[in-house]
Amino acid sequence: MTADDRYDEGLAARRSVLGDAWVDRSLAKRNGFNTEFQEMITRIVWGEIWTRPGLDHKTRRCMVLSTMIALGRWEEFKLHVRAGLAGGLTVEEIKEIILQATLYCGVPAGNHAMGEAESILRELGLLDGAASA
Repeated sequence: MTADDRYDEGLAARRSVLGDAWVDRSLAKRNGFNTEFQEMITRIVWGEIWTRPGLDHKTRRCMVLSTMIALGRWEEFKLHVRAGLAGGLTVEEIKEIILQATLYCGVPAGNHAMGEAESILRELGLLDGAASA
């Protein structure tokens, strides 16, 4: 497979996972400084890793969310919460990912992740009312 083929596969995977609007905005920001970077991540991250048959996209989404919590990469975490919900993850699954990650990443990271996810869920009208005691 050529680098161009890998890029095309990567672009399709990137659009499938993140949505056309996000990808279009990212590509519109290309310039003389970052074009090679955009091409590299599309070709390698999306064309070589996300297209591998060993894990389905749902599993990869869970791994990315956990990794973003561990690293404290909150903008990427929010992006992938939205993309995950749009791509089939449930609210319950997002919550379970955060609970699991909290055990290994620490309460401050889990607390922050829970707050970020709650904001998105509230914005999307997916947050239930008050929890029972």
